[in-house]
Amino acid sequence: MDKSKQPFRKYKRSFRRRLPPIGSGDRIDYRNMSLISRFISEQGKILSRRVNRLTLKQQRLITIAIKQARILSLLPFLNNEKQFERAESIPRTTGPRT
Repeated sequence: MDKSKQPFRKYKRSFRRRLPPIGSGDRIDYRNMSLISRFISEQGKILSRRVNRLTLKQQRLITIAIKQARILSLLPFLNNEKQFERAESIPRTTGPRT
């Protein structure tokens, strides 16, 4: 059979392989804040492996490093910047109650 007469032939897709988020030279450590901050959400939560595209071993090391940095007060446990902004914007009156 001639190739030009095959109407329902599926084409192979070439997927571009994504680069891993942690390079071979990057050291996973609680002091490496630029690396650790990439794996924390805006609320201060540790992102999942699926989102990070990390291996299981890398995710474990990142989690341990984040927890150590939180204990040593290098990172906050919660990121409540939005709550502080709302609390400051509410006008408070200190006058006598009627």
